[in-house]
Amino acid sequence: MRDRVLDLVFLVGVLLKGLDGVVELIVGVVLLIVTPAQLRDAADALTAPELAEDPHDLLAHVLLRGVENLDAGTASFLAAYLLIHGVVKIGIVGALVLGTRRVYPWAIAVLLAFLGYQVYELVVHPTVVVALLTVFDALIVLLTWREWREGRTLRETLRSTTEWLTARG
Repeated sequence: MRDRVLDLVFLVGVLLKGLDGVVELIVGVVLLIVTPAQLRDAADALTAPELAEDPHDLLAHVLLRGVENLDAGTASFLAAYLLIHGVVKIGIVGALVLGTRRVYPWAIAVLLAFLGYQVYELVVHPTVVVALLTVFDALIVLLTWREWREGRTLRETLRSTTEWLTARG
């Protein structure tokens, strides 16, 4: 039972990593196209109605704080980071979906590199978002290592998990 739940968590994690990669690509492109001033204006426009209703809205304040000190250099760095991170995640998920086990060590190595950077960011500029992403990435590394050790492809894990879920009703 425990192994099946871990398989399910792995599959959901891979799906979320793929979606996260797509979102990172989109945000990276936006950061390349839109100026920091335009981002601040957009954040003000998006959060104004919510803050009028609830002046203590956490998400609105996080968004506003995230763009208030954004300059062109920081936006360019973030765009590059997000584009690279997004492409790598989509590439890893794509390779896993295609059924190759050779990508597992590469996925683990790349995710560990990103984890190292995220831990650095947590020490220098701690945020809840980076902390959550770091925990999520660490879990995905552990589950990816488990799958690699088991010698299964993503398709094999998906097939056995689907059969298990179907049998449970």
